[in-house]
Amino acid sequence: VQLQASGGGLVQAGGSLRLSCAASVRTFSSYGMGWFRQAPGREREFVAAISRGAGDTYYAASVKGRFTISRDNAKNTAYLQMNSLKPEDTAVYYCAILMKSCSGYGCYDDAREYAYWGQGTQVTVSS
Repeated sequence: VQLQASGGGLVQAGGSLRLSCAASVRTFSSYGMGWFRQAPGREREFVAAISRGAGDTYYAASVKGRFTISRDNAKNTAYLQMNSLKPEDTAVYYCAILMKSCSGYGCYDDAREYAYWGQGTQVTVSS
């Protein structure tokens, strides 16, 4: 399983970016996907997750209403649309894939539940 994250960059506060995560895995539609981020000197934190059928989405409180997670199972790709970006959103963003059943917060937002991780893409928001 390989995950390739892309779409990061430098943007001014208030701007938008869309991250993509392309997965090389059979039956991509069978697995939930998540996005996490890690800022310098801080622990990795949950950002958003989506169930395998895209029927359920989960967000960290800090991004809810600004970020939207989605997926295109035909393209084996998950997305993170980030709007109204703030300097505190600056971090390396990682996508990850669940290879197990998951239910609700407590599972989708727990990095330990994810089996494989992408390499990360840098997002920098200037003030």
